[in-house]
Amino acid sequence: MQSPVLVVGSLGLDSLRTPLGEVEATLGGTAAYFSLAASLYTDVWLVAAIGTDFPTSYRNEFEQRTIDLAGLQVLEGETFRWSGEYGYDLNVAETLDLQLNVFADFHPLLPAAYRRARFVFLANIQPSLQLEVLEQIERPALVAVDSRDIWIQMNRQELTDVIRRADIVFLNDAEIREYAQTPNLVAAGRSLLALGPRTVVVKKGEHGALLIDRDAVFAIPAYPHEVVVDPTGAGDSFAGGVMGYLASVGDPTIRAFRRAVVHGSAIASFTVESFGVDRLRQLSMADVLQRYRSFRYLTAFDEES
Repeated sequence: MQSPVLVVGSLGLDSLRTPLGEVEATLGGTAAYFSLAASLYTDVWLVAAIGTDFPTSYRNEFEQRTIDLAGLQVLEGETFRWSGEYGYDLNVAETLDLQLNVFADFHPLLPAAYRRARFVFLANIQPSLQLEVLEQIERPALVAVDSRDIWIQMNRQELTDVIRRADIVFLNDAEIREYAQTPNLVAAGRSLLALGPRTVVVKKGEHGALLIDRDAVFAIPAYPHEVVVDPTGAGDSFAGGVMGYLASVGDPTIRAFRRAVVHGSAIASFTVESFGVDRLRQLSMADVLQRYRSFRYLTAFDEES
């Protein structure tokens, strides 16, 4: 039986420049990418903060999907804004401007129904806020957490406390190396597993992803695009596909985890095809399943005779 996915993260207005163009004040934030991806599979309960300047059209986009906004806080002031630029190395974004605005005063307050969520995703926000969410959740079946380098450097102990209470940890390759203080990704993943999670997912950008559990390692390549327009949000939409799929099947076995990583990779491969969430707006499950099959073909090979 399908279960809703609770996501706590950021909503913002992003301005982006890449070698292929630019956009101004487009819908962004970790929760936006995650929610639009996960809503292809199941209902999403979204907790975030926006200012009074947040466009009504963007709220309508969520409401037209299976995304519940009872946990959305509308605070007096301006919405979180980020401005960034990519060069030809699309793995690295240069932040040109960052304005926290109302997000600086955000403290997640979960509606009563949300507290009973079985599938929980704590997006890249301060570890102290992630801990606030965990104190409100009653009996989760699966808690996933994402983070980034700034929290590893500034709030390591709080982040460790979050990781100890998580079932899945999502980090990119640079972040997990920094946290574990080792250059080897598998060794880094094992060190996180020793803290308590059952699974670590390493996001490797254009090189795919690794799924590391106590018994095995599963690797999936990135989809081989000839043109990538904008990599912003690929990791969050990847996580949305993973968690959305797991919630839709309801029984997160290791086989389901492996399929979920392929679903997440398929969705992320669409995200990078357009600026911001533009491609996610148009994405259908038929599109995802077709690309899922492409991944099967991409990774299949025969045994030697």
